[in-house]
Amino acid sequence: MKTPVVPSPTDSPPRRDTVAAVPAARRTRSGPGRSGHRISRHLPFSPWLFAAPGLLVVGTFSLFPFFSTLVNAFTDRRTLMPGKFVGLANFRELIHDDMFWTGLRNSTLYVLGVVPALVILPLLLAMLVQRHIPGIAFFRSAFYTPVVASIVVVGLIWVWMLDDRGLINAVLEAVGIGKVGFLSDQWLLLFSAMTVTVWKGLGYYMIIYLAALANVPRELHEAASVDGAGAVRRFFTVTVPAVRSTMVLVGALASVAAFKVFSEVYLMAGPSGGPAGEDTTLVMLVQRVGTGLTGRVGYASAISVVIFVVTVALMLLVLRADRKEDA
Repeated sequence: MKTPVVPSPTDSPPRRDTVAAVPAARRTRSGPGRSGHRISRHLPFSPWLFAAPGLLVVGTFSLFPFFSTLVNAFTDRRTLMPGKFVGLANFRELIHDDMFWTGLRNSTLYVLGVVPALVILPLLLAMLVQRHIPGIAFFRSAFYTPVVASIVVVGLIWVWMLDDRGLINAVLEAVGIGKVGFLSDQWLLLFSAMTVTVWKGLGYYMIIYLAALANVPRELHEAASVDGAGAVRRFFTVTVPAVRSTMVLVGALASVAAFKVFSEVYLMAGPSGGPAGEDTTLVMLVQRVGTGLTGRVGYASAISVVIFVVTVALMLLVLRADRKEDA
């Protein structure tokens, strides 16, 4: 007769969850876990497969054209000719090219005329449309509509309005002022193109300012009101300091876009660049010189390099001014 084994008080009965977990763990090791481990072991480059489409697009349409333009700037390449290395000959020719200096002057004036308006006006517009009043959503959509409209459509509409027989001149004649050569005068044409750029960009920068104004604490305005500050004083002492970094961002974006302006001036002045080509910008000069069967690709690339250097310099100046003010 066998003596029954009495369990010791220190021995604990096996836990059900432990027993049940053992088969589960075995199933995990022999199932999907091992499969995932095998994939990661045999395909260490799998993350690059997901990034490959984006890298392919960036490389094809951004990096390759950039380095190609940089190389062509030092050659005499034409549209149907490979060209040869000529060193700094293209850049020396730029110094003596009157049309290059005309384009540089117009692009610089464009920056000086457009950037201040696109920094200040969208901020004022954002302050108006951020109020919660009935029907304000309609005005927000109306102000943003020019942003999504095609620049070709916008340009043609403004050409129709500013033409000698257009709507604005018809109104001016009706009130006895007479016709104004918006599209025939050198400076009025450039100013009209600036107006189109500002009008089309207001809604875009307004959205950026709306996001910044939403982060301004209402308590600051209430405290300033208690201290007796009016609307103008609150604007300069509360709103402007709170959105100053956003103003720097808008100024940098608007500067680069204004210096590279093409569509507005091209649509309003035509391929010739206005009267005697006096309204030609640098990007228009690149298009004029570098296209066609006999286009001077090397010379146009040299102008493009100058545009790149100037835009980078503008960005650095804006950022340096912002850092100085922070310091």
